[in-house]
Amino acid sequence: MTVGAEKLLLLDSASLYFRAFYGVPDSFKAPDGTVVNALRGLLDFVSTLVDQHSPDAVVACWDDDWRPQWRVDLLPSYKTHRVAEVADPTSGELVAEESPELLSPQVPLIAEALGILGIPVVGRQGAEADDVIGTLAQAWDGPVDVVTGDRDLFQLVDDDAQVRVLYTARGVSSADVVDAAWIRAKYGVEPQQYADFATMRGDTSDGIPGVAGIGEKTAATLLGEFHDLDGIVAAAQDPDSSIKPRVRQSLLDTRDLIDVMRQVVRVRDDVCGTDVVRPLAPLSPEQRDALEAFGARWGLGGVPERLVKALSR
Repeated sequence: MTVGAEKLLLLDSASLYFRAFYGVPDSFKAPDGTVVNALRGLLDFVSTLVDQHSPDAVVACWDDDWRPQWRVDLLPSYKTHRVAEVADPTSGELVAEESPELLSPQVPLIAEALGILGIPVVGRQGAEADDVIGTLAQAWDGPVDVVTGDRDLFQLVDDDAQVRVLYTARGVSSADVVDAAWIRAKYGVEPQQYADFATMRGDTSDGIPGVAGIGEKTAATLLGEFHDLDGIVAAAQDPDSSIKPRVRQSLLDTRDLIDVMRQVVRVRDDVCGTDVVRPLAPLSPEQRDALEAFGARWGLGGVPERLVKALSR
């Protein structure tokens, strides 16, 4: 697709299909008994998002590597709570956390359905979906909406570049539209400061410890005065700066870790090209037939009809 003023919708796919899995009853099943709640929910999310936001293109960004080794090498605690507390008998390495038993069989079906719709599923080895999103958001010359329940992606918000986040914490159909004003109101920092803010605050869900004694309020205050982590660390080394003694000592004690956490928190912008994007278009007769057959096989009820209608607008 030619890069231009077209509006691009980037889906944090795992965030959405986990939300669908836990939000849609598992009583939805295919004729063969396979639970299809995540499949149905994800596809309904797609039709809702296309209806509400009218993108010219959609990309389903995929976790080909949900815990990249390079991030683990930098910060061994990265996502450790998401791996089983057992080791592979051959390698001794921690075994990767499995998706819920009823979700795992649905993930390839989700990818298959997106393929029928002409929505590219894009992942890269050594990269998380966040990195694919960060790369495409940075490279796209036009408006970008990032659909996610992950606060880490707030670092991509850029009013000048027309990049915003549709934050799904309250649901996909009522997602918060996160722009610079939203981030200022919520956290007291600018979007370009958010990665440094998140580094200091830490994130237990990702195994990022943060800086001891620095929560959101203190992190925002420090960034307001010293602008970024480089400025904050330099001020901590200056005994005449305004940083309070306890916070100063914590920053000095964590100086090396800060640099590591900062690298882990920042999403990459170099994992793929915009050539992966395809224009969103009404389904061809062949696609409609394939979607109808897919829907019948997996007991999707009215979902295919809603998708055809959304993609025809």
